[in-house]
Amino acid sequence: MPNIANDPSRKSWIKVPANSDFPIQNIPFGVFLTKEDVITIGTRIGDCAIDMGALQQLGYFEGIELTDDMFMQDTLNDFISDGKKTWRLVRNRLAELFDENNPKLRDNKEHRDVVIFDIQYVEMLLPVQIGDYTDFYSSKEHATNVGKMFRDPENALLPNWLHIPVGYHGRSSTIVPSGIPVHRPMGQTLPNGETTPVFGPSRFVDFELETAFITTDVNIMGENVPINEAEDYIFGMVLLNDWSARDMQKWEYVPLGPFLAKNFASSISPWIVTMDALEPFRTKGPKQEPTPLPYLQQKGKNAFDINLEVYITPENSEATLVSKSNFKYLYWSMAQQLTHHTSNGCRVNSGDMMGSGTISGKNKDSFGSMLELTWSGKNPLMMKDGSERKFINDNDTVTMKGFCQNSAVRIGFGEVASKLLPPFVRK
Repeated sequence: MPNIANDPSRKSWIKVPANSDFPIQNIPFGVFLTKEDVITIGTRIGDCAIDMGALQQLGYFEGIELTDDMFMQDTLNDFISDGKKTWRLVRNRLAELFDENNPKLRDNKEHRDVVIFDIQYVEMLLPVQIGDYTDFYSSKEHATNVGKMFRDPENALLPNWLHIPVGYHGRSSTIVPSGIPVHRPMGQTLPNGETTPVFGPSRFVDFELETAFITTDVNIMGENVPINEAEDYIFGMVLLNDWSARDMQKWEYVPLGPFLAKNFASSISPWIVTMDALEPFRTKGPKQEPTPLPYLQQKGKNAFDINLEVYITPENSEATLVSKSNFKYLYWSMAQQLTHHTSNGCRVNSGDMMGSGTISGKNKDSFGSMLELTWSGKNPLMMKDGSERKFINDNDTVTMKGFCQNSAVRIGFGEVASKLLPPFVRK
């Protein structure tokens, strides 16, 4: 089935600001709350949120096999379960409907008034009910940097790292959309030079610059997915800030890996950008040596050229750009991650989320965490207001942005922005 929504020459009758992340070629999917307190599934063009539930009720998806309430739900899970054919049919229909030359909705003011909302008057919600969350560790540069700091600088990568996409099962209960503040976690740490741990607020709260992909129903228990089919089960991508408490992590991570240092909060961007929209930005990932085992061998362009940025904004101050990275730096691809995840028969369901792991490049300004950018606090970063940061301070806001761009079009994710608050105090 053709992917007509990606036509770079298409323009919308909805005004799209210059350098917008959301031209008509994007058509991401999300869930939002209208000013009338109605929760609906929607898409976005320019600065307009589009109520797909209202579109369905008005008959604009006629001819596409959908349940009567498909877009009048509070999550995208059922739509994602319908599979790639339905995703493409709906996205193509939206592209046609909002094309500047199509008068059907353009010239119907009554319908436009109930379908289109100014983005500033809607509240973005978590787009899917995330049943399971897995976080991978797929940046060679990041894994090497952390290995040098936490373990042996001469043997920074563990022996398994070049053979498998290393990952761990995270916690879905504390995944929140952009705009929801998070609290500095309490936990156990081992102060330098001490032999007995203490309990208290983490002093080294960090961001992790990641992306994540959302899956459809992939397999039944016991079934593994071949590498050449894996991408068919990926609905789309979001930006992910996988908050981390480095002092807690250092104390607890041996022998079973991340636990409370990671599961207190993970923030995601609210719009899911589809794999179809990202298709024009395919590129080659890093050369893999040694060659992976046959079940992980992937041909062709297995990465995407997605520019990534991180900003820190102190309270009552302006933002400072602290990192510029790119998704294409990841050593292990999304298809390899998903294939490995199911290689033992683990079941993966609609709405499951897979984090990329921190995305770092080779240059210091492309490191994807404060742990690396300041080298564990030894080299503080200077903010525009003159203050310094070794890690994230209370009331700082961390903002991550991501976009693809070529000579014809820009496709972006918007942002994931979260403020770090002091530890939660129970009243």
